Amino acid sequence: MDGHIERLAKGRVRAALFSAVGDGPLLTLSPQGKIYAQREPQPGELYQSAYAQLQPVRSRVASGKLALVERVADLERARNEARPAAILAVEGGDFLEGRLDRVQEAYARGIRSIQLVHYRVNELGDIQTEPPRHRGLTPFGRDVIREMNRLGMLVDVAHATFDGVKAAVETSSKPVVLSHTVVGVPGFARAVSRDHARLVAEAGGVVGVFPVTFGGPGFDGYIDHLSRMADAVGIDHVAVGTDMDGIPFQVATFDDYSEWPSIAAALLARGYGRADVAKVLGGNVVRVLGATLT
Repeated sequence: MDGHIERLAKGRVRAALFSAVGDGPLLTLSPQGKIYAQREPQPGELYQSAYAQLQPVRSRVASGKLALVERVADLERARNEARPAAILAVEGGDFLEGRLDRVQEAYARGIRSIQLVHYRVNELGDIQTEPPRHRGLTPFGRDVIREMNRLGMLVDVAHATFDGVKAAVETSSKPVVLSHTVVGVPGFARAVSRDHARLVAEAGGVVGVFPVTFGGPGFDGYIDHLSRMADAVGIDHVAVGTDMDGIPFQVATFDDYSEWPSIAAALLARGYGRADVAKVLGGNVVRVLGATLT
């Protein structure tokens, strides 16, 4: 983690989401390379795991290596600080274990973003990589969104099916994010269609593009992914969604945050204006956080 913090500072990245993996203890990789939940959790297992995963981040905050973003004002301060800031997040609402009261507990413990689903079909909704069971979102999933809206938390719909995202934007009173995906890559289960991405954009949200090799290898391929997303949803709704450490097939030429300025240079070389590049490299996400955090 300390290496990531140093690279964030070197790349002049002022804030990032630091995520626990809600279903992490359950996940394995098939011989075909598919990530899936190999078993159901024990009671309390995922709840305890999520907070244990976030403890190292809290330790760095306590030591002064990281700032912590809990409110809009903290985000503004992060722009002017030399140290990076962390937004605590959980990737997969599995750690809630079907209990709505745990959303408020998560907020009280500093978590400001919950990705509803991940690689396990959980109590909140369906996922892209498994057959649907819930027709999108469950009633509990909708209740979680409403509670997150009330508290001032960012709803992340990454990994959710088209129907799940549709239900989420219909339920949420605030913009949502789809933190990491790509558009228009046939055969890649985590890719989304243009219509899927537009569900988020048309509700005022942001779609993060992650640096996968599918659809175009190398760094130029990643810039192609960003451009395709901008064509699909408009530049005001595109962000960089690194999913750092989350995928085994990241583009080798963008594997740490110190290379962040190279994305700006590449987008400028493609003809994007400075204002639009600033939107992609953080401005759009800051706008959505400003509309969701208290």
